[in-house]
Amino acid sequence: MSTSTLSRSRLATLPSALPVAIGLAAGFGIAQGTGVRALGGAVFLAGGLAAGWLWRRRRGWAVTAGLAVVYLVAFVLAHVLAIGVGWPAWLAVGVVTIVAAGIASVVADRSQPV
Repeated sequence: MSTSTLSRSRLATLPSALPVAIGLAAGFGIAQGTGVRALGGAVFLAGGLAAGWLWRRRRGWAVTAGLAVVYLVAFVLAHVLAIGVGWPAWLAVGVVTIVAAGIASVVADRSQPV
């Protein structure tokens, strides 16, 4: 097995909930910490693309589309909870991150029945 095949193999076993959580939580943290929202957006985008790649490999395009909607809704909902409802931003991001990563884990990361 070549090194690149081994790397791809390990990448394929990565839980998709991880890039979901990184994209949402780290994207928020970087945007807040640096004051550069575009930098946080780039992390959010990278997390979504990485998760999407894993979802498509594991479950196909239909599930990928559904989980992409969940990821985007989580992003929007964090803003609604923080700005519209008045939750602290870190709490809103934390809640939507846990929910989105949990959904990704249940839908895409569990092994399929044989």
